Amino acid sequence: MHNIIFDPIFYLAYNIAMFQSKLFTKTRKEAPKDEVSKNAQLLIRGGFIHKEVAGVYTMLPLGLNVIKKIENIIRQEMNAVNGIEMRTTVLQNKDIWEASNRWDDESVADIWFKVQLKNGGELGLSFTNEEAYANMLKQYINSYRDLPIYPYDFKNIFRNEIRSKSGIMRGREFYWKALYSFSRDEDEHNIFYEKMKTAYQNIFNAVGIGDTTYITLASGGSFSQYSHEFQSITDAGEDTIYLDESSGVAVNKEIYNDEVINQLGLDKGKLVEKRAIEVGNIFSLGTRFSEPFNLTYKDENGEEKLVIMGSYGIGLSRLMGTIVELSSDERGIIWPESVAPFKVHLLSFGKNEEARALYDSLTASGVEVLYDDREVNPGEKLADSDLIGIPYRVVVSEKSITAGGVEIKRRNSLDSDIVSIGEVLGRIK
Repeated sequence: MHNIIFDPIFYLAYNIAMFQSKLFTKTRKEAPKDEVSKNAQLLIRGGFIHKEVAGVYTMLPLGLNVIKKIENIIRQEMNAVNGIEMRTTVLQNKDIWEASNRWDDESVADIWFKVQLKNGGELGLSFTNEEAYANMLKQYINSYRDLPIYPYDFKNIFRNEIRSKSGIMRGREFYWKALYSFSRDEDEHNIFYEKMKTAYQNIFNAVGIGDTTYITLASGGSFSQYSHEFQSITDAGEDTIYLDESSGVAVNKEIYNDEVINQLGLDKGKLVEKRAIEVGNIFSLGTRFSEPFNLTYKDENGEEKLVIMGSYGIGLSRLMGTIVELSSDERGIIWPESVAPFKVHLLSFGKNEEARALYDSLTASGVEVLYDDREVNPGEKLADSDLIGIPYRVVVSEKSITAGGVEIKRRNSLDSDIVSIGEVLGRIK
């Protein structure tokens, strides 16, 4: 398992403890009738997201906690490969996109959200960042000594999707991480490209979906022969892949043919058709975006050369939705501990003094606790706890106190134990 060490600077951004009675969101017994995807149904019912319109969701406090956990896991992996975090604008310059001939390109123009300025100009809402980064880095790259560079950012992205029926796995507005590599030559680029394959695998392992996520060969478009997608197997997926289960090699249906299969040395008879959702992708861009912006550097001999680029993206909200699709049951969500909004869901059944003392003790030890102090019946608290899906449930009741302490149960287990209050911390660490 990949170990994640949380940076205390970012850790403080999370709500380490919360009284559920003060949480303005409420759980729901039923999801909106127009929601057909399991991820949106459970996240709305659990109070993680609020639906504005199809494909547009607000992250409520619980949902934001999950997104921040995912973000920090990704940030640490990007920093580990010498990524440099920054923040690019959402509003993008029409002139820059015209330089790459993509402002009115029919293959991309139909997903643009474009806005008119009062002075008569026009801007686009960012749906990807190749042009923005290439144009910007031109100002800072002059010599071979300036390379390689690996800037990345987290931001909201806007795509004018024709349909949006997959909840937060396909949004018209979504939260995204993109890193772009700027290298001196193909060899330098390829070395980093392989590092990013490993970094992405680490990310998917850390968020709990590594066992069902496969590197998948896909079309490289106009940039290279192949790109690499990271596809998670789920019936809710919108993609079809063909997987060799023994080797873990997969091919996207869009390039699935005998020539590709032979090139990869695969046995067609061993390939199994699977539904999957793309949770990340990496592309070799070559000089596709260096050329229109004259993004060059001088090598050791003073010769002018074009910079080699690569693109590496993950949709955080899509990843959150995929985790819910893969980790849930008939009662609700089962969050992997690494991305759960809280580690412990503390429920009080009339023993508020004892529960509050335990709450204070756990939070003082740095444990993330959601304390259900609401004046509702125990059955409602238990049902809500299963729906929200926090990894550990701790119940303080007359029955548990009489039996010697508190009842502790993991969300992914049917069994519970009575332990002394003093033992709780040791059981959840």
